[in-house]
Amino acid sequence: MSTATLAAPVRSSRGVSHGVGFWIAAASFLVVMAYSTVPTPLWSLYQRRDGFSTFSITIAFAAYAVGVVISLFLVGHLGDTLGRRRILLPAVALEIVSAVLFVVWPELPGLIVARVISGLGIGMLTATVTAHIISLHLASRPGADPVRGQIVSGVANIGGFGVGALISGVLAEWVDKPLVTPFSVFIVLLVLVFAGLALVPETAVRPDVRPAYRPQRVRVPGDARGRFFLAGGVAFAAFSVLGLFTSLAPVFVAGQLHVTSRATAGLVVFVAFTAAAVAQIVVRPLSVRSQVALGTVLLVAGIALLTIVVRSTGGLGWFYLGGVVSGAGAGVMFKSALAVAGALAPAANRGEVLAGIFLLGYIGLTVPVVGIGVATLSVSLTSALTGFAVVIIAVALVTAVPLVVGLRRRAA
Repeated sequence: MSTATLAAPVRSSRGVSHGVGFWIAAASFLVVMAYSTVPTPLWSLYQRRDGFSTFSITIAFAAYAVGVVISLFLVGHLGDTLGRRRILLPAVALEIVSAVLFVVWPELPGLIVARVISGLGIGMLTATVTAHIISLHLASRPGADPVRGQIVSGVANIGGFGVGALISGVLAEWVDKPLVTPFSVFIVLLVLVFAGLALVPETAVRPDVRPAYRPQRVRVPGDARGRFFLAGGVAFAAFSVLGLFTSLAPVFVAGQLHVTSRATAGLVVFVAFTAAAVAQIVVRPLSVRSQVALGTVLLVAGIALLTIVVRSTGGLGWFYLGGVVSGAGAGVMFKSALAVAGALAPAANRGEVLAGIFLLGYIGLTVPVVGIGVATLSVSLTSALTGFAVVIIAVALVTAVPLVVGLRRRAA
């Protein structure tokens, strides 16, 4: 979901048509987001090769989120004034640099640097390409409903995370050089993305006088701050679960469930994010209040199931089920959090409110997972997951229940 505003599309005689550009941009979005989870099934291989701790994995993961937040607030909102291709092409170039670093500098410091650079590119790209996709859709179908563009961009965003982990896991399982081949494949794909986006028509109308630069601000109307922080807590809980799957879920599969297949590790992440993407589409007819309630129930049930499975070293099938249920809940919760936040301010200031939700979400993506890593320095990984589950379930309930009650009162 984008914090950028949608500028009126402009026609271009260069490159491909807006209709073809729509699909190129959507496919590019999916590939770039997929690249961001390529390391996920490989962490256990790095860990076994170099002997570093679970805490080190969480630090490498957190480095990505730090890069995302920095560029999201410094650059991610500039596509409307500088032009979207001027933001997208450097963003993809950063992803290519990151992938090359994974190949040529595979030690822990190199992994951390590569993850920071990847995060910087993702923060630049996410809001910009979302706005670009919707504008390309409207330009190719004048007068059409923007929902098609929103659905396609949302599926490319969330679904890309699962696709990347699955491809990486399959390649690492059945192709030589498991710590090189997945990145080499994505270097080729990212170069193709760069070339494809260069052909897509520009959709932003750049102003004749460029406004003075300022970072993306976070500003919430005073009378809406209570609902904002409740929605932010919901986003925090949702991102925490997604962060668990993009960092440590394969470690639990290998270490606690004793399933060492990298393809299986990638499939665990794939089913969780696929469930998140599908759930966001399925719940569209529901009210925002119902979405918050349903998402919370699913997330709490899924995380509880995952914890029980890990503590009892249960079957892999139950772990998959926990991933589907918690992933679906996280997807619905984040969607509803954005809907609540988007209604708190007029259109002109909506980006400033949504930026705050993304900030709280990325804190949720990072801090709890790093907390698991810190906890493993003194307790078992299973105990750390149990503590994570208790905290996230508490955050979800403490923020979602008052939010549902408040939305019901406002509707009444």
